[in-house]
Amino acid sequence: MKPQDIKILHLDSNHPLLRNQLETAGFQNYDDFTSTKEAIEAKISEYHGIVIRSRFKIDRIFLDKATNLQFIARVGAGLESIDCDYAITKGIHLIAAPEGNRNAVGEHALGMLLSLFNNLNKANNEVKSGQWNREANRGYELDGKTVGIIGYGNMGKSFAKKLRGFEVEVLCYDIAPNVGDANARQVTLQEFQDKVDVVSLHTPWTPETDKMINTDFIKELSKPFWFINTARGNSVVTVDLVAGLKSGKILGAGLDVLEYEKLSFETLFEGEKPEAFEYLLHAPNVLLTPHIAGWTFESKVGLAQTIVDKIIALYEQG
Repeated sequence: MKPQDIKILHLDSNHPLLRNQLETAGFQNYDDFTSTKEAIEAKISEYHGIVIRSRFKIDRIFLDKATNLQFIARVGAGLESIDCDYAITKGIHLIAAPEGNRNAVGEHALGMLLSLFNNLNKANNEVKSGQWNREANRGYELDGKTVGIIGYGNMGKSFAKKLRGFEVEVLCYDIAPNVGDANARQVTLQEFQDKVDVVSLHTPWTPETDKMINTDFIKELSKPFWFINTARGNSVVTVDLVAGLKSGKILGAGLDVLEYEKLSFETLFEGEKPEAFEYLLHAPNVLLTPHIAGWTFESKVGLAQTIVDKIIALYEQG
């Protein structure tokens, strides 16, 4: 089919360039940012493509009704809100945009790490409340440390690249073979656990990565370590993370994502806060951000442009 025959339904607002460039390329574009999932399902058979962030889950029920769907484009890095296996059996192309915000994620992870090492958040809050505590905020230097990256794809590689200006050893662990490069040496899990001072998580959410950072994992690390998570909250058992912080095995944690987030990533849970979450809110060696590691003005453009380029390329290939 040619672009002018393709009807695309946009389910979330994105950078205007996405819609504008698709229209210039000849695609028919339609918006629906407010209807329920059920209402979208009732009309989805009319469309050939979907552009979505994380508004709702694309499940089997939805896919069975999307009888003419040719692609799903998610304006983000991961595809966990989509039943990918089932979509593939229906011949639907899956498009994501990790290239669009990988730089932002790498910079955010580095910022969190340096803030933890130098007590920047804690010291800032103390000074603003009238305290001038120099010795209590003596920090650590990154040089001389061993930084371990779990998951060495777009995000992990971006973080490793940011570390090139420091005198650090960078190790990566990934289930895929031969992903190491000049910025990080790929090692076995055992060597990773023996050597690292910092663990930075950069994995997608999958059944294999679900709850992977737990008590058993924490105990296997030979040294006390700092922990950074800019990946997915469900990959960490928060109760176990808090236990590690209380015991001193985890020296500090920078968490951009939490297991308590809703699927849309736009809000946290509603209701009473779990005890572990309350601890994170008040711990001086914990830095929290609201899932913004890939959420810069530049990445908003980059994500949209990546999606546009991949959709156009899909139809250029015929």
